Amino acid sequence: MPKRLERCLANCSVIDPLVEEHSLRVQRTARYHLVGDPATATELWVVVHGYGQLARYFLNHFSSLVPGRCILAPEALSRFYLDSAHDRVGATWMTREDRQHEIEDHVGYLDDLVDHLLKRMTNGVPVHTLGFSQGVATITRWATRGRTPLARMILWSGSLPPDLDLDVLSERVGNALDLVLGDQDPYARIEDLHIIAQRLTAAGIPNRMHVFNGGHKLEALTLKRLFERSE
Repeated sequence: MPKRLERCLANCSVIDPLVEEHSLRVQRTARYHLVGDPATATELWVVVHGYGQLARYFLNHFSSLVPGRCILAPEALSRFYLDSAHDRVGATWMTREDRQHEIEDHVGYLDDLVDHLLKRMTNGVPVHTLGFSQGVATITRWATRGRTPLARMILWSGSLPPDLDLDVLSERVGNALDLVLGDQDPYARIEDLHIIAQRLTAAGIPNRMHVFNGGHKLEALTLKRLFERSE
């Protein structure tokens, strides 16, 4: 390891007791991507990417599902390089550092973004959401802490955050939650999906489990089938 980096890491591991931490809310620019015509769409889907992904590539999975729908992919507010060569960039919804402020920021961001888009749509258009991987924690926190009514939620290849208020979620969920996992996902087991389902059921939250053949990814046939469900 270069000596300069060693010195930097050493200095970053110690906090001077005289240092005070403060926070300031600022305005910043958020990026999102969209497919479908808001003026003619009969439903709005907010699809939330996982850790290290970018919205424009994530949205490619949904291009065949556009007819009758407006599909919105917000991008997480924090970006970083994925490799040492700085060739690839990804985004994250949060880290453990200053976590509560990051959660508050992305909940407010998603609410404001949906409000902005609904102004271009017919009154009463339902809002649905899908979260993939880290996006599962993001949309479930949004459901319990935000102001946007969500008709349907698809939780794909992710886990419930430990701070999630299931009592609030049970009050705000419009229909049964869809839980999706690949049977070869390296980050979760089918047993984990059953545990999530049991927790939701115990809290009075209806849910359905869907298992597909594959890994940590969005699987096209399962995705199409879930989008075409009426409820």
